[in-house]
Amino acid sequence: QVQLVDSGGGVVQAGGSLRLSCAASGRTFSIYDMGWFRQPPGKEREFVSAIRSGGASTYYADAIKGRFTISRDDTNNMVYLQMNSLKPEDTAIYYCAASATAFLGETMNPQIWGYWGQGTQVTVSQ
Repeated sequence: QVQLVDSGGGVVQAGGSLRLSCAASGRTFSIYDMGWFRQPPGKEREFVSAIRSGGASTYYADAIKGRFTISRDDTNNMVYLQMNSLKPEDTAIYYCAASATAFLGETMNPQIWGYWGQGTQVTVSQ
């Protein structure tokens, strides 16, 4: 099993940057595919990005492609989401997630991700 703690959210002006962090506990962190989802106000949770165990593959939602970068540090059990050129529509609660099989199936489907962080609020003002 793995426990996840998200951090790094905040309030930023449009065009600004933030880096989200996800700290994972558990000795088997490196075997998990890791991802980020977000839930905008009044909307359902949506996929943002994922990185395969080992870090060889990454996957991004079209809405954030070219602006966000996911990375992982297996030595320190960390996952990051660097967010640049932020827009007001990026405002949401962002959640870190882990799955042992995300890249084998519907990566963008929240239901296949078995472990979740508590979420961190990102607010982008105009």
